[in-house]
This record gives sequence, structure tokens and C-alpha cells, in this order.
Amino acid sequence: MRTSEPRAGEKIKAVRIDEDTLTVDLADGRTVSTPLVWYPRLLHATPEQRNNFVISGAGFGIHWPDVDEDLSVHGMLAGAAAPGVSVAV
Repeated sequence: MRTSEPRAGEKIKAVRIDEDTLTVDLADGRTVSTPLVWYPRLLHATPEQRNNFVISGAGFGIHWPDVDEDLSVHGMLAGAAAPGVSVAV
């Protein structure tokens, strides 16, 4: 499988998370939203655990230490859910 290098415009500017959705604003102006059901660790986390995140990976990832979850912009843009989670298209 071939992977592409992250682009500067794909750096994370802001992260918002609510009961149903993870939303990420990117440096190039795009906003990416994914359903929390794609990420069971976040779905079952408390609001405090969900809001305890750090932007990682030089700005291209998000880490939640309380639930040991890591997501990348690349994965979100590709529509990748957590392993074992089925995504209907």
C-alpha cells in the first residue's frame, strides 16, 4: 500500500468533539467531521476524557491519553474508522 506525505494545509488548527461527532478544522480551510461510532474508545469516553486531547504528530494527529486513542488527519480524510468498525458507504 502506498501512503502519501502529509501536506502543510492538512495541519490541524482546531478540534471539536461532542456526543456524536469529531470535527477537525485544517489549516487549508477544510473541516472534516466523522461520527464517534467510528471510534469506540471516544464514543464510550466521558466528556472530560474526550476533551483531554493533544494535537500530536507535528500537527497531523490527535492523541487522547485518558483512553489511549490516536487519530491522524490522513485517516480521517480517507474515511478510516477504528479497526473492527464497519463503515457503511
